[in-house]
Amino acid sequence: MTENVSDTLEADVTEVPGLWPGDAGTLPERSRRALLELVRGPYLSRARSAQNWSALLADESAIRSRLNDLFLELVLDRDAEFAFVRNAESTDVQVLRAVRAESLTFLDTAMLLSLRHTLLNEDRHGRVIIGQDELYEALDVYRTADRDATDFRKRLNASWSKMVNKLRVLHPIGEDRAEISPVVRMLVDAEQVDALQAVYDAIAEGSDS
Repeated sequence: MTENVSDTLEADVTEVPGLWPGDAGTLPERSRRALLELVRGPYLSRARSAQNWSALLADESAIRSRLNDLFLELVLDRDAEFAFVRNAESTDVQVLRAVRAESLTFLDTAMLLSLRHTLLNEDRHGRVIIGQDELYEALDVYRTADRDATDFRKRLNASWSKMVNKLRVLHPIGEDRAEISPVVRMLVDAEQVDALQAVYDAIAEGSDS
């Protein structure tokens, strides 16, 4: 009986070998890659990383545990098939900030809000595609008198580039069109949207109240 138990334990220990000499990790390689992609950010999606997405679902509990060890929470949307991490919140202990927030300009935030609004209004129809000129026209209300059209478009181009390359909430389709990622819904919660939108509406109306 003792020999059988010993053999079983030995088999369990050697079932997931280390990936390199001295490796003490217990997650399979693909699950580690999913974990790393989540920590690196801005998010993990099935559309862009199908294998890592599958690994996340298979090892969700273990990955959540490792993220919690880093004061991070996993936000996972199975329907839209994406996930990301955010800093944990607690009133009982001092929580370290493991994830740095991306610095956004005024126009970055305005563009993010506009994309979120478009997505929520149109996603019932499937994929949501937006044209660059269409988005820029919607944001023209934020151009102040001291910004000429050329300078303002340069700033819009910079924000568009950030949405594509850093936040990855726009997936280009051609030169001036892009699909809006469903992750936009989760980047800013409803309470923050209401507060930000009130400020931006006042600015668009030329009021500082």
